[in-house]
Amino acid sequence: MTATALPLEPIEKASIDELRALQLKRLQATLHHAYNNSSAYRAKFDAAGVHPSDCKSLADLAKFPFTTKADLRDNYPFGMLSVPRQQCVRIHASSGTTGKPTVVAYTQNDIDTWAQMVARSIRAAGARKGDMVHVSYGYGLFTGGLGAHYGAERLGLTVVPFGGGQTERQVQLIQDFKPDIIMVTPSYMLAIADEFERQGLSAAECSLRLGIFGAEPWTNDMRRAIEKRCGIDAVDIYGLSEVMGPGVASECVETKDGPTIWEDHFYPEIIHPETGQPVADGEMGELVFTSLSKEALPIIRYRTRDLTRLLPGTARTMRRMEKITGRSDDMMIVRGVNVFPSQIEEFILKRPELAPHYQCVLTREGPMDNLKVVIETRPGTDPQSDAAQAAARQLQHDVKTFVGTTIAVELKAEGGVERSQGKAKRVVDLR
Repeated sequence: MTATALPLEPIEKASIDELRALQLKRLQATLHHAYNNSSAYRAKFDAAGVHPSDCKSLADLAKFPFTTKADLRDNYPFGMLSVPRQQCVRIHASSGTTGKPTVVAYTQNDIDTWAQMVARSIRAAGARKGDMVHVSYGYGLFTGGLGAHYGAERLGLTVVPFGGGQTERQVQLIQDFKPDIIMVTPSYMLAIADEFERQGLSAAECSLRLGIFGAEPWTNDMRRAIEKRCGIDAVDIYGLSEVMGPGVASECVETKDGPTIWEDHFYPEIIHPETGQPVADGEMGELVFTSLSKEALPIIRYRTRDLTRLLPGTARTMRRMEKITGRSDDMMIVRGVNVFPSQIEEFILKRPELAPHYQCVLTREGPMDNLKVVIETRPGTDPQSDAAQAAARQLQHDVKTFVGTTIAVELKAEGGVERSQGKAKRVVDLR
C-alpha cells in the first residue's frame, strides 16, 4: 500500500462463507421488514403463497415474486414504503419519460449506507488522499449527482458540485481547479473532450487522472477511446435509483474487469429474461437485485432489465458482473433480428473517420422496420468526403455481416447529433 492509498473495509476481503452468512441474515431480516411494514409487499408475497419464514437459504429467494418498475408506478408515490413517510429524509425519482416517475425514499441510515457504498466505489476506482472530484452528474431528483457528492465527501475528498451542462465552463474549471477525478456519463465526457479541443486544448494534458463513468451502458471499446483521448483511467460505476443509486457496484482500477458488486448490501441474481428462471453464475441473462439493508424502500428481486452475467471475484472477494453493454428494453428488433446499440457502437469506434456521437432511428414503412444510424464525422472530416462515405459503407457492411441486419447511415458534421448532458439517448423509435 502506498502512502496515499486508502484502506479497504474488512468485508471487502472477507471469506465467501462469512459473506454468505451475512447475506442470509440480512436477507431474512429484509423480507420480514418488507412483509410486516409494506402493504404492497405483503399483498405480493401472499398472492405468491410465500412468507418470509420460507427463506431458510439464499437459494430460497427464488420462491419470492419479482418487483418491477410497474410495481413502483402502480404504488406512486409512496405506496411501496416500509417506514412512515415522516421517517424519510430524502426523496429521489426517475425522469418518468415513459409514464409516472418511479419514486424512491431514504432514511438517514439509508443515506449513510449509500454514501459509504459510493465512497467504497471511488476508493476502488483508485482515489487517493487529498484528491479533488469534479462531479458532472446531474443534481436534483436524479440520484447521480448527490450520490457521487455524498460518497466523495464521505471518503474525505474535495468535491466540485458542478452538475451537467455549461460545457464551456466545465472545461474552464477543470483547467483552473485541476481536479484529479471526474464523475460523469461516458457520453458527456466525450462532449467535454470535444470542448477541450474546440478551445485549442488537449483533454489528455489536463489534471484528470481518473474517470468514474456510469448511468448508461458503454463498451470496452468506448473505454479505450476515452482513455486514449483523455489520458485517464476509465472505470465503470453501476447503480440505479430503484436499488439505491450509483454505487451498487463498481470496477476496481487494478483489474478493470467488470464492476464488483457490493454483495454485503445487494444480493444479485441472473434470470432468463423470458422465463424468469434463475440461471447459473457465468450464464448471460437479466440482472436482478435484492437490497439487504435498505429501510425506507427495501427492494425484493428487482428486475433491472440490464443484461450481464455473474463472474467470480478478482480484486475483491465479492462477485463481479460483466460490464453491461445492453438492456433488454434497449434491444431493437429489426426484421426479426435482435440489435443492441452497443453492437453498432463497436463498429463505429473502429472507423477513424467517425465520431462516437450517434443515434439509432427506427421507422416503419408498411410492415417493414427500418433502422437508420445517424453519426457525426470526426472534426475536420467532411460528411460528403470520399473517406467519410467509404467509412459509412464499411459500417453498413460490418453490421450486416456480424449483426445480421441492414442499416442506412446518415452522416452529419460535428455537432449534428444532439449532445446529452445526462444519459445518452441512443434509440429513437418513430414507429
